[in-house]
Amino acid sequence: MTEIANASYEISVQPSGRAFATQDSETILAAAIRTGVGLPYGCKDGACGSCKCKKLSGDVTHGAHSDKALTPEEEAAGYVLTCCATPHTDVVLESRQVTDASAFPIKKMPVRVASLEKKSHDVMQVRLQLPAAEKFRYHAGQYVEFILRDGARRAYSMATAPHAQETAPGLELHIRHMPGGKFTDHVFGAMKEKEILRVEGPFGSFFLREDSDKPIILLASGTGFAPIKALIEHMRHLGLTRPTALYWGGRRPADLYDAAWIAEHTAAMPHFRYVPVVSDALPEDGWSGRTGFVHQAVLQDFADLSGHQVYACGAPIVVDSARTSYIQERGLPEEEFFADAFTSEADK
Repeated sequence: MTEIANASYEISVQPSGRAFATQDSETILAAAIRTGVGLPYGCKDGACGSCKCKKLSGDVTHGAHSDKALTPEEEAAGYVLTCCATPHTDVVLESRQVTDASAFPIKKMPVRVASLEKKSHDVMQVRLQLPAAEKFRYHAGQYVEFILRDGARRAYSMATAPHAQETAPGLELHIRHMPGGKFTDHVFGAMKEKEILRVEGPFGSFFLREDSDKPIILLASGTGFAPIKALIEHMRHLGLTRPTALYWGGRRPADLYDAAWIAEHTAAMPHFRYVPVVSDALPEDGWSGRTGFVHQAVLQDFADLSGHQVYACGAPIVVDSARTSYIQERGLPEEEFFADAFTSEADK
């Protein structure tokens, strides 16, 4: 097939009916982001599988990607990774997570480091001050990307709900130190208050589906707690009374770094309960709580998830394991699993 230079193809998404056009050799996801259509995604690099959806018609070519993100069998069955799929024809996709046309605009803006606070030995709470005239709107659970000097990007979720902007404008991020990581070495080493950085956002389709009354399971590993924290604040702000359980996992008790905040919200939200889970506790930790893998604690507590919604955020292995076991073993409807897998440069 002869490739047409500067070809533009229409991508339509069912069942929402949203449509957008690609430009030149743009991937489907890049075009969706550019036009403000909220297709789900995580790493944007073919590593995590968060953007996988069913192709109902049309032809695409995939760029480099992990076989874990999209297996050859899935590709043969018509699934695509929109982050590395370039269309050769008009394409129709199925994605039930696509947001309506009221999605918030994506902005680039300078931010100033307002404060740095170590929450644990390897987690830094970074507060960013926004430009005075800038009204930044996002859904609880979404993230921003830092644009580094060399053009590289690093994604971090907002850890506070949007309504907090009214009284305390700015963004709170939880950044975990990845030794040898260009950006996190800077955060934990040279970064100072008042430093100017550039961010772009909001991105992502990880946010609370407020049109449901189903009970909720929130699953977090490590700093995957950040967007979950924003969801909980948002639920409290809305006065939601849907039964909600937070399962937060870490290797050691110190990895569950926001105990005081959780205690305050548990006291204020009678329908909310918290289950901390530690996988590698040592005798000196004095840990008497749940142990093992956090996604398995949910399996131990729930024989049936067919009437629930699950919001999972953290390491790809935790998110993928949860998705598979909750759907296959506990009857969770596939469209009720919402996820944001944190993919580091090392994972890629």
